[in-house]
Amino acid sequence: CFDNLVKLEFGADPTSIDILAMFSGENEKVSLGKNLKARGNVEEWLTAVEKRMKESLHMFMKAGLIDYDTKPRDEWIAYHPGQIVATVAQMTWARDTESALRSSNPIVAMEKWATDYKADLQKLIIKIRGSLPKLVRYIIVALVTTDVHARDIIDELCERKVSEVQDFLWQQQLRYYWETDVDDCMIRHSDAKVAYGYEYMGATSRLVITPLTDRCWLTLTGSYALKLGAAPAGPAGTGKTESSKDLAKAIGIQCVVFNCSDQIDYKMMGKLFRGLAQGGSWVCLDEFNRIDIEVLSVIAQQLLVLREGRQSKKSNINFMGIQISLVDHHVIITMNPGYAGRTELPDNLQVCFRPVSMMVPNYALIAEIMLFAEGFGDAKNLSRKMCKLYILCSEQLSQQPHYDYGLRAVKSVLVMAGGLKRSNPDTAEELVLIRALRDSNVPKFLADDLPLFAAIVQDLFPGVEIPSNDYGE
Repeated sequence: CFDNLVKLEFGADPTSIDILAMFSGENEKVSLGKNLKARGNVEEWLTAVEKRMKESLHMFMKAGLIDYDTKPRDEWIAYHPGQIVATVAQMTWARDTESALRSSNPIVAMEKWATDYKADLQKLIIKIRGSLPKLVRYIIVALVTTDVHARDIIDELCERKVSEVQDFLWQQQLRYYWETDVDDCMIRHSDAKVAYGYEYMGATSRLVITPLTDRCWLTLTGSYALKLGAAPAGPAGTGKTESSKDLAKAIGIQCVVFNCSDQIDYKMMGKLFRGLAQGGSWVCLDEFNRIDIEVLSVIAQQLLVLREGRQSKKSNINFMGIQISLVDHHVIITMNPGYAGRTELPDNLQVCFRPVSMMVPNYALIAEIMLFAEGFGDAKNLSRKMCKLYILCSEQLSQQPHYDYGLRAVKSVLVMAGGLKRSNPDTAEELVLIRALRDSNVPKFLADDLPLFAAIVQDLFPGVEIPSNDYGE
């Protein structure tokens, strides 16, 4: 029932029932304060752990926000848990962007803010290149991934000469605020307003945010505000499920992924919705249109009962003959339209969801941000060249079943390039990337394709002398 809380720390005495701290999967430790004991029924003390987890994170979030303005940003990171760093960085970015937009000369103020923000980002990139503890590296890589997106938004605001906070280009961004009247973190996204969930996520990695992700998120938060579900649809490998999970991660809410099949009946779904309505988490029902049409029409009725309860702000409802408590939750369904064995959704179910279409992901942007997070300075040019290289290879080299130019192949090259960059910090970045591309691709190419590959590399990186690798005997 926890997202990334894998271990609890008890007192030094083996018989101790005092719970002192929680650990994430990355072994990050966060204190839970005093007077939390594991006694009585397990469901009672685990509920107390969940309550204390949220209270502790709320307290650390407030402390992190107060501490942010007292230290340089690259030093501040080391003093706080990963989740606090990621969220406070988003809050301060929104705060400083809005203060620039509200100043007497917003266009000049925005340009100055863009310069300052890029300088801060460059400091993080330099930090990544050094030797860092594993946990700190996870935190900084996740921060750089979101920071690059924030930098691009600031650049776009400057480019379009946006001069007021109410401009839609700013309103359509996911914005975090610490609202003093409720003493809590609130997230605004266009018309939607969501309270931060404080589910402990640990030092988790983040998805690269592209315009496609942004559009998907806008639909998800918009449907949540309207008390409807959301339905991302598109072919496999476009990030429908991952985008939904990453939004839940960004707003501190647990997201349960459930794979649907034609074996599912309405009773199973009823139990799932019952738990969801009482727990207040999000659920992502993967490949929803594989469920039989007869079951889908009953699911529509179940969702309507939940929606009516949420709309009339009821704290308890009668669901399938059982009285349950009702908390705000969200149902997301993902679909692969047009595949074999898929059904069309009935009309009474379609009205419960807001659709969003997700097509081809932006390879160049994903590669650029991943290179940035691995510590490369000239990530923009290198990512474009790398994507061009893969396009040219797929067009000009022979067609073999074991040749792979997809997103997974791109990702493995980038991770390898990051390792080479850290072990050879003085080598030119172009050389490092060429070595990674060559080391991962040359072993699988046929002999006839090798001269072609070498010629493509030479065309894309003209004038770069590529030394042959010495692998020893």
